Amino acid sequence: MPIRVYKPTSNGRRNASVNLHTEVTKKEPERSLLAPMKKTGGRNHKGIITVRGRGGGAKRRYRKIDFRRRDRDGIKGTVAGIEYDPNRSCHIALIQYEDGVKRYIPAPVGLKDGDTVLSSSTEAIEPERGNCMSLRFIPLGMSIHCVELTKGRGAQVCRSAGVAARLMNREGDYATILLPSGELRRVHADCRATIGQVGNTDHQLRRLGKAGINRHLGRRPKVRGVAMSHHEHPLGGGEGRSKGGRAPVSASGTLAKGGGTRNRKKPSQDLIIRRRKSKRYGQLK
Repeated sequence: MPIRVYKPTSNGRRNASVNLHTEVTKKEPERSLLAPMKKTGGRNHKGIITVRGRGGGAKRRYRKIDFRRRDRDGIKGTVAGIEYDPNRSCHIALIQYEDGVKRYIPAPVGLKDGDTVLSSSTEAIEPERGNCMSLRFIPLGMSIHCVELTKGRGAQVCRSAGVAARLMNREGDYATILLPSGELRRVHADCRATIGQVGNTDHQLRRLGKAGINRHLGRRPKVRGVAMSHHEHPLGGGEGRSKGGRAPVSASGTLAKGGGTRNRKKPSQDLIIRRRKSKRYGQLK
């Protein structure tokens, strides 16, 4: 049972659950692939808080993930272990290549110790889980993850736990993929993707149960703007509870809802066939 539900022995344990991480086989990380992580507490280089609600949390070390895998073409790698990564929702697999190089990759569902993975961009290889190749050579209808949007840039989408895209069609130099959000878009056929679905599919089923777990994750409480004084937030102040008729904004007055976040000048927007819809469109059938 990957998710274990606690008995309600206290208010903090009631409705709480824990992920058992049954896929993990290696406890200690590879030292050569670690890097320090400095905490900012949501502050910029001037010491000003630009992101609220961040601070504290357990110490972490960054695991260097190989999202490109282009310099490993044609070199067979063996899975040395599946590890827990505190910096991302999915598990990671330690790959030992034949030339002695070690790399981390996001672990797909079903990848086990001793399995072999391969990557290639110039020829078709076996479409087995964990293998990385160009969209040009992947069979249609397969589930893929760690998809590049720009050739050589490395995986940018479908990297979190339990997600997968589907290769729908190929026409000319472009392939059509269905993303988990329901967005249907074209990607250049020379961009790479990895076969399979990202592992740790039970990640979203865990319930934290208490505020202390959020503090361990580095998330601090947030105070609502309407509960502040008038000199601390644009929505604050007033006699009693009142929003003042103003649209939701941040402490600096920036609109919090309804504003566009996409850069319309980027050519990537022209490759979108259908924009993301409700969650039901993102379910791969």
